[in-house]
Amino acid sequence: MKLPSSFPLFDVRCVRCLFRAQVKTARCKPKGEIFGAGWSILEKNLKAGHMIPPLIVNFQWKDRSRRIARKVFFFPFLTQQNIRKRQRSKHGRRPEYKEFNYIGLLDKNVPHKVLLEVPSPRE
Repeated sequence: MKLPSSFPLFDVRCVRCLFRAQVKTARCKPKGEIFGAGWSILEKNLKAGHMIPPLIVNFQWKDRSRRIARKVFFFPFLTQQNIRKRQRSKHGRRPEYKEFNYIGLLDKNVPHKVLLEVPSPRE
């Protein structure tokens, strides 16, 4: 079930159990770094001793012939080594807003599972 847009830290939850996860879509081929979210809520949860939420990443891209390919990954256990803080510039839409990126996602030591793979026909 999709959670309300203002719900902190999580995007979806299971209606049968307590599982919750954050979901990100990256419109590119799978890579090790993607944008995360606002830093302040994650920081408060980490200080309270909570784990980084499970992450589902939907990579989708178009190949040379403009066909869509997709690969969806599930990252159940991320650590603080998979987080990099960053701050927006003072001239953008949200001046100096503190955020984070997920990094090292496709490293061999980061547990993950491919949930869906739809390759383009010529790959």
